Amino acid sequence: MSSLNQLRSAFINYFKDRDHLVIPSAPLVPQNDPTLMFVNAGMVPFKNYFTGAETPPAPRAVSVQKCVRAGGKHNDLDNVGYTGRHQTFFEMLGNFSFGDYFKEGAIEHAWAFITRDLGLDPARLMVTIAPDDDDAAALWRKIAGLPDSRIVRLEENFWSMGDTGPCGTNTEIFYDHGDHVPGGPPGSPDEDGDRFVEIWNLVFMRWEQFADGSRKDLPKPQIDTGMGLERIATVLQGVHSNYDTDMFRALIAASEEATGVKAQGEARFSHQVIVDHLRSTSFLIADGVSPSNEGRGYVLRRIMRRAMRHAHLLGAAEPLMHRLTPALVTEMGEAYPELRRAEPVIAETLRQEEERFRRTLGRGMSLLEEATGQVGPGGVLPGETAFKLYDTYGFPLDLTQDAVRALGMSVDLEGFDVAMKRQKDQARDAWTGSGQAAAAGEWFALRERLGPTDFVGHDQGEVTAELLVLMGEGAEIPKAGAGQTVQALFDRTPFYGESGGQAGDTGEVEWQGGRGRVIDTQKQAGDLHVHVIEIESGELAPGARVRLALDADRRTTTRANHSATHLLHAALRNVLGPHVSQKGQMVDGERIRFDFSHGQPLTLEEIDRIEAEVNAVIRQNLPAETKNMAPEAAIEAGAMALFGEKYGDVVRVLTLGRALDGDGAYSVELCGGTHVARTGDIALFKIVSESGVAAGVRRIEALTGEPARRWLLDQALVSRQLAEQFKTPVSEVLGRVEALEAQRRKLEKELADAKRQLAMGGGGAPQAGPEEIGGVQVLARVMDGVGGKDLRPIAEEFKKQIADGIIALVGVAEGKAAVTVAVTGAAKDRFNAAELAKAAVIAMGGQGAGGRPDFAQGGAPDGARAAEGLAALKTAIAG
Repeated sequence: MSSLNQLRSAFINYFKDRDHLVIPSAPLVPQNDPTLMFVNAGMVPFKNYFTGAETPPAPRAVSVQKCVRAGGKHNDLDNVGYTGRHQTFFEMLGNFSFGDYFKEGAIEHAWAFITRDLGLDPARLMVTIAPDDDDAAALWRKIAGLPDSRIVRLEENFWSMGDTGPCGTNTEIFYDHGDHVPGGPPGSPDEDGDRFVEIWNLVFMRWEQFADGSRKDLPKPQIDTGMGLERIATVLQGVHSNYDTDMFRALIAASEEATGVKAQGEARFSHQVIVDHLRSTSFLIADGVSPSNEGRGYVLRRIMRRAMRHAHLLGAAEPLMHRLTPALVTEMGEAYPELRRAEPVIAETLRQEEERFRRTLGRGMSLLEEATGQVGPGGVLPGETAFKLYDTYGFPLDLTQDAVRALGMSVDLEGFDVAMKRQKDQARDAWTGSGQAAAAGEWFALRERLGPTDFVGHDQGEVTAELLVLMGEGAEIPKAGAGQTVQALFDRTPFYGESGGQAGDTGEVEWQGGRGRVIDTQKQAGDLHVHVIEIESGELAPGARVRLALDADRRTTTRANHSATHLLHAALRNVLGPHVSQKGQMVDGERIRFDFSHGQPLTLEEIDRIEAEVNAVIRQNLPAETKNMAPEAAIEAGAMALFGEKYGDVVRVLTLGRALDGDGAYSVELCGGTHVARTGDIALFKIVSESGVAAGVRRIEALTGEPARRWLLDQALVSRQLAEQFKTPVSEVLGRVEALEAQRRKLEKELADAKRQLAMGGGGAPQAGPEEIGGVQVLARVMDGVGGKDLRPIAEEFKKQIADGIIALVGVAEGKAAVTVAVTGAAKDRFNAAELAKAAVIAMGGQGAGGRPDFAQGGAPDGARAAEGLAALKTAIAG
């Protein structure tokens, strides 16, 4: 029972048999906690239970939680792969008590599981406790029979998940590998050795800590425990590195096979980086995170690119990471079904990102090798160089640090920060959360007090309801009057609160003596429908009976748009492939905006096929079917779940249409939004735009029903107007446009040729020849009507005439000036084209020029100063 999969099951079963509710792992993106980048501890999903903001589903719970630590306080990224204990992704085994058992129960369970079920030798176990925790010391003596010599009191035995949140003293259990392994017990000078390894942390939660350092007692004492699955596996498997456990050995074997390089010497570190980062990136993608240049997406990109650099070090000629995905799914797909479901998306995202990074990786590594060669071993890489690698070649800072550490070098972090500030691009490394946390606490408190809002909007558009709470400026208020905008909670409502990409409903509210407009509806604390109301007349106070009526026309269109996104999602997967997954959407009463994973623009043929499929299902006019099911049962039945979405105990399953090429349904998804009664209610679907919004993410905008019909009529009107303008049938308009475009290109070329001939002295126009300035031949001219793009070919022609000298041209077009300077022959030893061009540009009010020492160009806003620019250039030549 020592494999990771066996250990995971054994832990769950032990606590399940002792009346603990089994809680599946939450997604890595925290739900309802904007202060955290990722879930980084097993207790994170239970934070509101510990603080009393939410009622736990049971007094006892057990979970195996996916965790990522790669940013902020818990940033282990620079050590990952180089030590046996550091990982970006890990699994945390945890049992929890919400006011049920406390210290004695926690210690009893821990001791029984590790000594009886896992069979660890009690003589090899010792513990640490807080200095003044006499209760814990007495319990360890009583339950485990530990002598005081194996109960160590340490100041650091206090645990919190950050600057704020639940906290308390803790006790940690250590395993002694034996005196043949270097290292001392916890608290000793050589405690960092491998002999004593911490395997389980039991936290006795008693307080909630706030940003100002103050604490208050929790409603009840709580228990939060955490045991790293990988760490306990090393003990049971008799190894000292997490990377030597069974799961990592299997992944490293796959990496060895794919690269043809054995995990020996320095290559071992690269393999370890790759397989750890494969786990974290795959699970992040499965939970809905996409690589980007800010926030969570940038952390994902940092991890991916660090792994990709190590693949480069191993000599991988082709993208590697996506080829390892099947091995990961084999090892972990049974425990985490979301990984198996997302496998096509994971593989495609990894492949695209690695191909993108490989385009700049080689050039960036060349720059880095050149820079480190200049600095020398043991030196400091300039911050400007690190920033150039970051900004130009996409090297995250920690990737550069990782690359130079093997040379015994470091990076000038202060210089890097200065360059970053100058670029004014702090977003990608600055995750500070937001002020939403306090507001979220208020909503959770109301949810506990009032219960969920009874949403009846699936079948009703108008109801009578009771006003329960009025909120203004983040606090409850006793009443509100005309001219005020407030937030209101009712006992029941037909208004849908914005969630799942569906916009909140709007409409009206009336009560005796007053009325108002509902301008938005939001969802808070999971299932509170919060109405944003502009009061037009009268006074409104809790307890009032009101009539709530939503905007029926807007709801009808919103419903059609939402159902159409389900059909669109299915069509995209049918036409483009199973790698397509929804990355975001917004549907309202006007249009659809749907973001999805795909690495390239859609062709016109693909768009036509997608539209045709959706409209074919619409024409089936089949009833929409909804069922309430457990999430696991729904997914097993074929329903598509959105990556990273956390579902409750019961989910609503929406089935639309019949498959176009076989048996079964066309679309089956989990969704709590509002939808059409029949597919025919959508009437018509039309894609109006397709574009890229991020690396590997495309966006479709579309219309349905009457808005789609109006859009098509507008397009038809434009086509008829063009046909009238060209005096040709509509079917021949495209041909006429193509002919005009060809004619335009021909005339532009003829005009450019004529300008060049005039500039060169053709067409009978007299032109001054070269002159000698500062001992060099200089051909300097101002050319009216010649823009920047035309100067280069003219300069190339003049270079044929002046084999040793300088060509300096200032073109003036549309009121602006352009400068081109070419230096030929021996003159290149004395003059720099970029410096000469810069002198002219500055004289004309511009900023500077760019290019090579032998050829440079620049521009200036004031073409009237062309003569000044040319004069300044001549002065610079004369010296």
